[in-house]
Amino acid sequence: MADALADITEITGLGMIQIRADQKRLGKALAKAAGLPLPASGTASAKGTRRLCWMSPDELLLVLPAAETTQAVAALTGAVADEHALILDVSDMRVAFAISGSRAEQVLMKLCPTEIAAMPENGMRRTRAAQVACGIWREGEGFALVGFRSVADYLHGILAGAARSGTALDPR
Repeated sequence: MADALADITEITGLGMIQIRADQKRLGKALAKAAGLPLPASGTASAKGTRRLCWMSPDELLLVLPAAETTQAVAALTGAVADEHALILDVSDMRVAFAISGSRAEQVLMKLCPTEIAAMPENGMRRTRAAQVACGIWREGEGFALVGFRSVADYLHGILAGAARSGTALDPR
């Protein structure tokens, strides 16, 4: 879209694994199985094509190439086999969008009740876009947003509307 604040595109080919476990007790085993350091609260750790996102004190989200999902689920499940934990492939129930461009931040600032501008490079926010639960992290000069696939059309629509030409929050 000419003069749009940002480009909105669906990110395809991602696998997503929800991890529910006691991070204090099982964090080292989970991090080793995921191949990434355990992220601190409100952050994500990343290496290559993998990202481990802090979602809550007992929840992580591993984002990786779809082709690696089955093997990663097996590794994570094996790492906590004798413990109370949930390792679940949620790839089919999630959708991800890239919000890219020099004013991508403004798109999310219109929709999300969180301090997008203050988010550090490795920041991860669990928030809402309008009234839809989502997770957001920085991706290059823009952001990635993950939400439920059942509201993918709505998410795309509100992101595209917030990115529309002539809707900038500042006059640049």
